[in-house]
Amino acid sequence: MVIKMKPDKLLLLDDEKAIENEIENLKPVSGSKKKKIEQILTQARKNKSISLRVTNFDLQRLKEKANEEGVPYQTLINSILHKYITNQLYDKDQVLKTFKLLTES
Repeated sequence: MVIKMKPDKLLLLDDEKAIENEIENLKPVSGSKKKKIEQILTQARKNKSISLRVTNFDLQRLKEKANEEGVPYQTLINSILHKYITNQLYDKDQVLKTFKLLTES
């Protein structure tokens, strides 16, 4: 069974969870402070186009995996990169090895 996730439904980081949990306690800002925050958010939301060379084999496998997940292959690449840089991408073998060690104790 393949579970399809929308790309915008990525797991939240601890900092992001904290912000969501404290949303009711946040106070509005105005003036130059508000403008600066809006500029930071606008810049953070912008995507940057890059050129990337990959082997034909890797590209074909990426497209197959993306098709299995029900997302465009570029979205899959972006998701993998995001997970990697936010330490959310795990090696399956390492996870299974750790789980095995924990259950043997």
